[in-house]
Amino acid sequence: ADMAAVSQGEAQKGIDAVVGALRKDKRCLDELGKLEKVTNVLGFGSPVPGTLAVRFNAQFKKGGRGMSSLPFGLGKTNKSEGTNRGVMVGQVKASLDKGTGKIKDCSVFRDLGYGRAFNLKV
Repeated sequence: ADMAAVSQGEAQKGIDAVVGALRKDKRCLDELGKLEKVTNVLGFGSPVPGTLAVRFNAQFKKGGRGMSSLPFGLGKTNKSEGTNRGVMVGQVKASLDKGTGKIKDCSVFRDLGYGRAFNLKV
């Protein structure tokens, strides 16, 4: 059996864990916004035994703290701003413990790697 093989299901679990952690992280919300969706899974594998590595692109959106759900945004937003305001696609690289599923490290590279990296405190 190949130690480095990681199943799609295993990878998806890891990605879900990372997404969940980034959605809860106060610093991530402040700096990057809320992780809205995974747009593209770039790769996954096991570079060292016992470690699952995942890499994916995700869309983050900085919103007015949930204000947008109010009718007309109560003057807070202007329609002409367009819907893309505050949307950023970042590349997420993370590694997790295959046994426990605990995140070992996680970095988000803004604007697909051209911006400053955000490192999740784990």
